[in-house]
Amino acid sequence: MTTAQPEHLEHPHLRPIQPIPVNQESTQLILLRDPLMLAEQATAVPPPAMQALQMCDGQHSIDSIASSVQQSREVIETLIGQLDQYGLLWGPGFKELETKKMQALREAGAFPIRGTTPMGTDVDAIQKQFNTWLDDTEDPEIEFEPTMLFTPQLEYPHTWPIFAACWHSLRSTPAPDRVIVFSNNAHGIGDGIVLTRLGFETPLGRMQPDTELIESLATACGDRVFADELDHIANIGIEMQLPWIQHCWGDLPVTGVLVPDPIDDLIESDDLRLDRPEFTSMLHDCLASLGGRTLFIAAGDLSHVGPQYGEPRPLDDQRRFDVERNDRDLLGHILSGDVDAFLSAISWTKNPTRWSGAGVLAALLETCRPEQVELIDYRQATNPNNTALVSCGGLAMA
Repeated sequence: MTTAQPEHLEHPHLRPIQPIPVNQESTQLILLRDPLMLAEQATAVPPPAMQALQMCDGQHSIDSIASSVQQSREVIETLIGQLDQYGLLWGPGFKELETKKMQALREAGAFPIRGTTPMGTDVDAIQKQFNTWLDDTEDPEIEFEPTMLFTPQLEYPHTWPIFAACWHSLRSTPAPDRVIVFSNNAHGIGDGIVLTRLGFETPLGRMQPDTELIESLATACGDRVFADELDHIANIGIEMQLPWIQHCWGDLPVTGVLVPDPIDDLIESDDLRLDRPEFTSMLHDCLASLGGRTLFIAAGDLSHVGPQYGEPRPLDDQRRFDVERNDRDLLGHILSGDVDAFLSAISWTKNPTRWSGAGVLAALLETCRPEQVELIDYRQATNPNNTALVSCGGLAMA
């Protein structure tokens, strides 16, 4: 006799995860990485289990999954129970782990170091590395004082020349009163704007949240902008910007803003979530009332193409040329400051090369309405086995 299961287990619905192939004692497994890092350790499953996981969409019962993958109900129940234990299913187990994780983060007061961990802990060595990067970079000779940057969010080994060129343009600029960093919410669960009241740890120390601006936004927007605050732990785009700020100016109050992809941003503002256009309007008004000087940074990458992203087309010279042509066509709308034309192009083409920086660029242009925009650098990076290409760019605006 089959024991009745709770509904979230009887019709399991898998949360967004990152499956990563690994070898463990000569056995191939799939590591189910949770971007929110709810459990202290990750779980792994054999490759055949992925067929069952693909059916965990909240629509299929355990029996239907077992029948489709030709396994017993008991085997699938064990798999589903394992997923629930690690908080990988929507349901009470996830909510309990989410609450526990947020409580721990609030007690700590900041999100932990993630993307900048490879820099180590030697502050003097890190500062020396930043100086070396800046000294090895030519002055981009921007003819205006930038108040906005668009920078990558990939790790520094791939992107430091773009970062250095962007920050070179600000080397002699006095410190602003505050910094706002937009980053795309690629791995979180929220479908609206996400703020946080927490700070951010970096190898150069903690950067504190801009409480004055954040509370002003909370008054204007309500708590709906904090509904998915834990999403910030799945994001490294904001963190990758902070050591550059600290190196140039020390610790400044920072506001981290996660922005949904404009293709997926189908929500309308309601009591639970806030969409990008309404938020940027409120942000513009809040900044006008606070006064002072603000530096805006939009962190994002451009195209993501190749077999690793599900494309059958190889990464040959023609593909690289086509990607750059598409990138520069879209960047042309940014250089002219035409956010409507940019969003129309992204929407019309359905973003075929998977720009991850589309939402943050839209947020930047809507908030700041730049009159001067200059492309500082453009580069493409491929992985060692030439199965993935990511393009990145650097922009200065005023």
